Amino acid sequence: MPMWLQALWWGFVGGAALILGAFVAWRWRIPPKVVSTIMAFGAGVLISALAFELVDEAADGGGLVPTVSGFLVGAVIFVASNALLARRGARHRKRSNGLQSSETQQPGSGTAIAVGALLDGIPESLVLGLGLVASGAVSPAMLVAVFISNVPEGLSSSAGMKRAGRSAAYVFGVWTTIAVLSGVAAAAGFLLLDGAPAALIAFTTALAAGAILAMLSDTMIPEAFEDEHMLTGLTTALGFAVAFSVHSLGG
Repeated sequence: MPMWLQALWWGFVGGAALILGAFVAWRWRIPPKVVSTIMAFGAGVLISALAFELVDEAADGGGLVPTVSGFLVGAVIFVASNALLARRGARHRKRSNGLQSSETQQPGSGTAIAVGALLDGIPESLVLGLGLVASGAVSPAMLVAVFISNVPEGLSSSAGMKRAGRSAAYVFGVWTTIAVLSGVAAAAGFLLLDGAPAALIAFTTALAAGAILAMLSDTMIPEAFEDEHMLTGLTTALGFAVAFSVHSLGG
């Protein structure tokens, strides 16, 4: 199988976890405390993945300056884009507690939420393709991290969409489209940077990592602490430990 097609497939697999999370939220009513716990676990998984799979390896492969520069640029791009989408109704797109705007409350919010969900998922998919450039294979730890974190993202966001009165066609249409575009983003990451200088690969990898950390801070962590309880921090640490274990065993 051509490498770009492998990237396309694994990007789609990672994005398909969003559909799984959406199905769970649509089929069953998940208690808010359970949603926040699952989201905390997913946040811990992504924090570990971006630290060990992305930033650390980018610095080793391309140097400190490209890595730090890319990381900060990625964070700035995400925050700026997120601010624009927030004004159009996508601010609470990952919230399950009824804060999401309905189309009646804010016309155009459905489109903004869909675009915001795509913004959240593209950096994760991009790095799957970059993994093929760097090592010739998708990182098992990164793939597991993306899949595990996407389930609670899809679950929480879909629960909020359902409470805002959006239809099943809208919810599953959004996540299916994003799953497909996640594959496209992974393939693009491979095709555009295959054979690129190490510093450019490091910059792009760190850019994705910076965007992921900004996404975590702006969208996932607030939901994780929405229904606070004493085990939230422990659950986040458990997610981190699981992802780090996969990274260590895979390496």
